[in-house]
Amino acid sequence: GLHPTTRLCLAALESLADRGVLARGGAGDGPARVVDIGSGSGILSIAAARLGAGDVLAVDVDPIAVASSTANARRNRLARRIRVREGSAPTGNGPFDVVLANLVATLLVQLADGLVADLRPGGTLLLSGIFADREAEVAAAFRARGVEIVNRWAEGDWVALEGVREAEG
Repeated sequence: GLHPTTRLCLAALESLADRGVLARGGAGDGPARVVDIGSGSGILSIAAARLGAGDVLAVDVDPIAVASSTANARRNRLARRIRVREGSAPTGNGPFDVVLANLVATLLVQLADGLVADLRPGGTLLLSGIFADREAEVAAAFRARGVEIVNRWAEGDWVALEGVREAEG
């Protein structure tokens, strides 16, 4: 949790928790379903579960990251609430109330279709790992896919964005 992009995601998750997004999920019928794309050590998955998410899926393309996320979920006694597997977006397990993606800007743009596909209409997308000079490009990629950017956090040269997918109908 020492890197600015991770801190920005943690701040964004706390903001979601403060607003009740993680506790009530999409239809207000129970805790949110969350997916953490590029989970790495699993810190964001653990934070989401601790802040109220009911079901968390952590995915990463790196088998070492998958092993790390699994071990850290167990260490934090969250193995029943955090499922970990190898993969990327789209996961095929959506839709989710919240999609977390702390990646680099290039990957966020490349995975935009899959990230939005995993997100339910009206759901929240947290994007981080964005250098400030790439923010407009990332925001435009998601706006083009029906995601409204509603919040922003910054630390040094890094930016995190919160978006909401257009509701259907």
